[in-house]
Amino acid sequence: MKTRSTENPPRDATHEEKIRGRLLLAAAAITSGAAGVLISRNFFETDKKIQHKIHTSYAVGDPPFCRTMSHLLGPPLLDGNTVETLENGRRIFPAMLAAISSAQRSITFENFVLSDGSVWRRFAHALAERARAGVKVHFLQDAMGCNCLHGEELAMLQRAGAEVEIYRYMKLTRFNQRTHRKILVIDGRVGFTGGVGISDDWDGDADLPMRWRDTHYRLEGPTVAQLQQAFMDNWMETRAVVLHGDDYFPPLHPVGDTTCQVFKSSASEGGENARLMVLLSIAAARKSVRIGNAYFIPDNLTIQTLVAACQRGVEVEIIVPGPLIDEKLARLVGQSRWGPLLEAGVRIYEYRPALYHCKYMVVDGCWASVGSANLDNRSLRLNAEANINVHDANFGMEHEAIFEKDRSASKEITLRSWRNRPLREKALGMLGSLLRTQM
Repeated sequence: MKTRSTENPPRDATHEEKIRGRLLLAAAAITSGAAGVLISRNFFETDKKIQHKIHTSYAVGDPPFCRTMSHLLGPPLLDGNTVETLENGRRIFPAMLAAISSAQRSITFENFVLSDGSVWRRFAHALAERARAGVKVHFLQDAMGCNCLHGEELAMLQRAGAEVEIYRYMKLTRFNQRTHRKILVIDGRVGFTGGVGISDDWDGDADLPMRWRDTHYRLEGPTVAQLQQAFMDNWMETRAVVLHGDDYFPPLHPVGDTTCQVFKSSASEGGENARLMVLLSIAAARKSVRIGNAYFIPDNLTIQTLVAACQRGVEVEIIVPGPLIDEKLARLVGQSRWGPLLEAGVRIYEYRPALYHCKYMVVDGCWASVGSANLDNRSLRLNAEANINVHDANFGMEHEAIFEKDRSASKEITLRSWRNRPLREKALGMLGSLLRTQM
């Protein structure tokens, strides 16, 4: 008589296929769910956005404006500073390298564009030399802005004793949020910020078509501590280490007559600070608004605020890049937004001799915001940015002269020429506008 086997009989093939199918469906659901989270976290705005028009009963030169900027939007405006404007790599890089070479206690450096080449090698060797000399060197580089993350220079810096961190490297849920800040602080006493990238593309004097025309700023005085704090903001987020004490925050005494603040913004801080600063500044304009900006893609409320300024008699002029630009689609999308501005009397100019990367705004000749922020959604809502806001008539006059020099090298775009631009450019600009929140 046959005995029944104690082993489990083989499962029915159809049953196994059902189980396999269910597992595949579950995996697909998990994968699609994760993909949905990544997409929503990175590409869709969830925070509320200010949509109402802003009206002010005060001008940028009045005390209520200064109090508003000091208390509503950021650290206070402080007296006793000097702000030196540096134009183009020929002046910017030597000033930064000289400051690095002078460091005795600490160097904190946060950067966006970093490209392999002679400029980066000069900076890397200067930083490494100071690290070997015992200076505390901390370098924070954005992952998206660098083409040499695994290059010899970063490895050399680490061997020399510098601390190197890559911002948002492999952070899938937040990779769309970058640090666009350009911050260099020496011994907690001298600071630099602005638009320059550490790249051969910025070298020289913007005297070649494919070199960048740019502005950067050297800061001394009590406000340097605010710039240092902006660096610490992202350093603690990335490395989770607090840098403190006199090496980073020494006593700072008045060194000049300029009143200013370092204004910072990021998506993690709510994403509205930079945008609100721009809107309030334009709303408080009574005479003039002059803007030089590399990626000018205004949202609807910014357009309405600029139009309202024109309607109350404010002269509004804007310089943007011309055909020489690294982001062709961004230029076309920006152009597609100009209609209401030109109709209201805003004068728009395209810079012609070189790539244009300046980021400055001067209001009524006495209030200026200069630094890393573009007037697009990426800078005003997504990126970590840092600007110096300056309340000083002498600085304002100096920057109006810089604006006039840039304007003299630009071509004005009239309403007629804007309407007559090629149909292909109009179509691409309208289609690209669907991606405007990412520009």
